[in-house]
Formats: sequence, C-alpha cells, structure tokens
Amino acid sequence: MALGALISAYQEDEQGGLRALLPLAGRTLIEYQARCAAVVGAAPIIVLVERIPADLNEAFERLRGEGIAVLAVTDGSEAASRFEAGALILQLADGLAPDVPLLSRLAELAEPAVAVVPDDQAHQDFERIDATSRWAGVALVEGHVLGATAAMLGDWDLQSTLLRRTVQAGARRVAAQDTGSGVLLARSADDLADFERRLLVSTRGDRPDWSSRYLLPIIEEFATERLMDTRVRPGWLIALALVLSFAAAFCFSRGWLWPALGLLPSLRLQPLPPRHLARRMLWPAAGLALLALGWWAANHGGGWGAFFAAVMAVAFAEAGRIEKTGSNLPAQPWLLSRRNGIFIAVPFAAAGWWVPYLAALAGYAAVSFFVLQHLRHRLAKSV
Repeated sequence: MALGALISAYQEDEQGGLRALLPLAGRTLIEYQARCAAVVGAAPIIVLVERIPADLNEAFERLRGEGIAVLAVTDGSEAASRFEAGALILQLADGLAPDVPLLSRLAELAEPAVAVVPDDQAHQDFERIDATSRWAGVALVEGHVLGATAAMLGDWDLQSTLLRRTVQAGARRVAAQDTGSGVLLARSADDLADFERRLLVSTRGDRPDWSSRYLLPIIEEFATERLMDTRVRPGWLIALALVLSFAAAFCFSRGWLWPALGLLPSLRLQPLPPRHLARRMLWPAAGLALLALGWWAANHGGGWGAFFAAVMAVAFAEAGRIEKTGSNLPAQPWLLSRRNGIFIAVPFAAAGWWVPYLAALAGYAAVSFFVLQHLRHRLAKSV
C-alpha cells in the first residue's frame, strides 16, 4: 500500500518565526522531518503551509537537491489531492522532532494508528486525546479521511481535526515510549539543543555491525558534531564516499594497497532515504574494490585461487544482503558488513597477507550467509 507524508508547517514559535524553521543539526526542523519521512519510504511528502518565507523555500530547495521531493500546499483539499486513492498518510505535527524507529513502526502497519504519550507533566505540550493519553505528534491516517476532513474543515485546524477524526474512527494506539528514544515537540530553539546530542547518543545502540559499535563511535560522533555546524549536506558526503570507493578499486588494481584500504572507510549518516542512489551504490562499489584486489593478487603470486576467493566473498556477501532484505531479523553485529570487511583487512594488510585475507573474507561471508539463512528460516517457522 502506498505511503505518503503530511507535515504541518504553519505554527509560530516564541519569537514569531515558523517552528518548521527552528535550527536542528545545522539545518532546519522541517528538513529533519522530511528526511525522517523519506527514510521510512513516504512519498510524496506534502508540507501544509500558510506562507512560504525565503528561509522555508531555501529548505525545500536543499531537500530537493538531496533527491527528497517535497511539495508545499496551502489547504487541506489540495493536500488530499496529492495522495493516491487508498494511500495511508504519515501525519507529522507542527514542530515535532520525530523519532525514526517510531515512524518505522507506524509505516509498517496496514491500518490507521495514532502514537500516544502519557498525560503527565513531562508531556504537557502535547495535544490531549483523552483523560490518560496525549498525541505523540505522529499518526497514520487514511487518505479518504483526509479528503473528507478537508471538505468539512471550515475555520477549524486541519492538524487537530484530522487527528480527532482518526481517533474517533477507532485507530490503533501505539505507545511512543515503547519504541525508540522518544519524540520532542519544539516551541523554541532551546528545546532542540539537547535533542541534537540525543540524536548522536541514540545511534549507539542501533549500530548494525561491530566496527561501527566498538571502533567508530567516538570518531563518528566527533565528525558529525563538527559537520552540523557547516553547510555540508549528508548527500555530498555519501557521494564522496562513493567516489573514494571507486578510487580504491583503481588503486587496488594498480597495487597501491594501503592507499586503497585507507580510501574505503566512511561515516554513517542518517537519516538518508533508502532510495538514495549514491548510498545504494556503496555496496557494489565495495564489491568492485574487492574484485580489483583479487585480480591484483592473482597476478602477483596468488594465482587463480586469490581471484576465486574474491569472487566467492562478493557472491556470499550479496546473497547475505538479499537474505536480510525484507526480513525482520534482529541486528547481528558480528556478521559480515561492508565496514566489518574493511576493518578485518587491517591486521592482514599489516602482515602483507593479502591472499589469506581474501580467503578469510570468503569464509566470513559464507558463514554469515548461512547464519542469516538459518535465522530467517527459524523466524519463518515461529510465525
């Protein structure tokens, strides 16, 4: 079923500016909201506005430059017309700093749902739903409900009215505190100051491989904090990592082994859309670099076995990637990943054992594939 996103961006902050333009991680809140929606597969992303100041238009242009298509509309009827018939729509509240795991959980549902937080002092800024719950700022609504709400809206607020109609229709409730690190409703720039740090800290438990979890956290967090203060876009860094990966493949083919290995590591950057082309190309680029290393080793004393080991490593790695695609397997940090494969090369490279590295990597990839296959089959039997 198609999934779209509707983001409200018309309420003002304490200084009279738009909440959507509050600064977050070197950009604006609306950019972070749109990226989060894109990460969970929402398209199109519609932003409901009353006016488009220059800063907001610049934010939209930056998003479009990253391949995230956003469209601004000024009323509910126009917003409803932008979604496919029967689509589910991820509704994000004005000023919400969303939590990606929570968005992912809602996006996986096939029915209307409303994320809720307790009606307590800590959540007094959130909109009350009933005597015990408040809206967490995220909901999954049906397209026809949006259309019907817009048609009868009058002078009422679309965001609140759409929420009320979804709740009254018996939408499923999802406790926001049970998923991710929590949501934040920002009314001023100060509200987002701690959230920036939380974005970095919260990724520690979600790092999918042992190299990211145990070797890179300090480096990644330091570099990311510095990049937040610049105008460098995450997409640019991913594109740079892709170029460096192809450069590494060339260096491997020429026998410049240490420079090639040094070109391969890259930072984890989130959230980025899963359809981001440069991000998707990092995996095949790493495979090309590995094949180039195998080709060089085969022609410099390793024989055909070196290239065969590289081919097997690539084949099993790709089979493992396919095995994980579309499954709900828990994270397995000790299995093969692009970064793990790069970092285990370091001790072999220090000893000059490039052919044994290729053989070890092929074995690592094969074991990882069979473990994933076993886990997936076990999961299928338990359903």
